[in-house]
Amino acid sequence: MSKLLRFFLGIILVSAVLFFALSELNSSQGYSGKNTLTIYNWGDYINTDLIKRFEKETGIKVIYETFDSNEAMLTKIQQGGTTYDIAVPSEYMIDKMRKEHLLIPLDHSKLPNLKNIDPRFMDLPFDEGNKYSVPYFWGTVGIVYNPKMLNGKKITSWNDLWDPDLRNKILLVDGAREIMGMGLNSLGYSLNDTNHAHLQEAKRKLDTLTPNIKAIVGDEIRLLLQNEEASIGIVWSGVASEIMSENEDLEYVVPKEGSNLWFDNMVIPKTAKNKEAALKFMNFMLDPKVAAQNTEYVNYSTPNKKALAYMPKETVNDERFYPSPKLTEKLEVYENLGKKNLAYYNELFLEFKMHRK
Repeated sequence: MSKLLRFFLGIILVSAVLFFALSELNSSQGYSGKNTLTIYNWGDYINTDLIKRFEKETGIKVIYETFDSNEAMLTKIQQGGTTYDIAVPSEYMIDKMRKEHLLIPLDHSKLPNLKNIDPRFMDLPFDEGNKYSVPYFWGTVGIVYNPKMLNGKKITSWNDLWDPDLRNKILLVDGAREIMGMGLNSLGYSLNDTNHAHLQEAKRKLDTLTPNIKAIVGDEIRLLLQNEEASIGIVWSGVASEIMSENEDLEYVVPKEGSNLWFDNMVIPKTAKNKEAALKFMNFMLDPKVAAQNTEYVNYSTPNKKALAYMPKETVNDERFYPSPKLTEKLEVYENLGKKNLAYYNELFLEFKMHRK
């Protein structure tokens, strides 16, 4: 028994030494909880030079991970395997996370740069009083098209896409809310409609668009449009801005029937280990010059009003990407539809994709 006892004591001692050594190694590399900030964000959605600058100015090591959908982000945070200090969900997901008690209220006294945000992007229904979230980027869903490839044809409406002359010319993003929303808007219905009869009507109308659809794609939509392998695409405004910078023949329009006005905000998940570092990073990103630098890299629209003074005038005066309040008032923010309604949207969208085959 004494040999067995010494054996187990030896294992415990070795384990303790290894644990201590690993902790010291992590600490020396910047991976201890006190000086590490773990960020969960969309892919290619920040200027990495700013992360390096933040690390240098604060001594805080940043671990940066990415996701490709709000739902994937939510699942990871719900599981709690990685304790993210900052996440960047969209408006409807912030509402859902708030209701599921997955977010930590923000201490506004530690966010003095919050005053730089345009008031029209504050205190929105998905987070009244910005108790849980800080605006990061915003934009619209619309149509990017190449007039040169369309013999000078202009597109101003969702319903223009059903023109028989556009056969096999349209790329759609692979998103249920975006494409079902397009169908609903084209019929005069709300993007947040949950009436099954209206949703089925929208799906049937989308089915009739099939001859004009070249493909339903993901990130490759950028290169396909940029390289003129298709003449029309349904995209987010930031994607449009990016590809238009590479191909000057492209135009972007928010359809006159209306469309989506979206917001991505920074939040602190409930499982965060370094709330103080999270608040420091949020306030850093709210600095006007930092926000301007980040915006010029990412290409989406900044809600930071003071940052506009540090950006090119041709950018901030471009109403395609900085639409007037008159236009934004006509647009709709996605609402949290609930699990059942969202499942029905996804079901109809899948049926639409299967219909194409």
